[in-house]
Amino acid sequence: QVQLVESGGGLVQAGGSLRLSCAASTRAFSGYAMAWFRQAPGKEREFVAGISATGYTTYYGDSVKGRFTISRDNAKNMVYLQMNSLKFDDTAVYYCAAGERNMRTLEADFGSWGPGTQVTVSS
Repeated sequence: QVQLVESGGGLVQAGGSLRLSCAASTRAFSGYAMAWFRQAPGKEREFVAGISATGYTTYYGDSVKGRFTISRDNAKNMVYLQMNSLKFDDTAVYYCAAGERNMRTLEADFGSWGPGTQVTVSS
């Protein structure tokens, strides 16, 4: 398992930007696919973005395509989520997750999770 800790959440106005970070504690970080999920109050956890172990492939949920960008730095054991043009509906707790297979979007495909960071977008 991988220890994950998210940071960078906060309160932002609609149209603004935030950058989330996720620090991973493992010597084998470059072997893990990584992803961001989010969960809004009263809703199920939703896939946001994923990145392959090498970082060469990224993929996104339909609701964030064109606005969010996932990236990783394997030398620093870090994953990032750049969020632009934020909307009220982006308000949620954002979770970083690690898995052993690339191109996955289901929660069950990720075995390690961080505690989450709150993102609140004011309208």
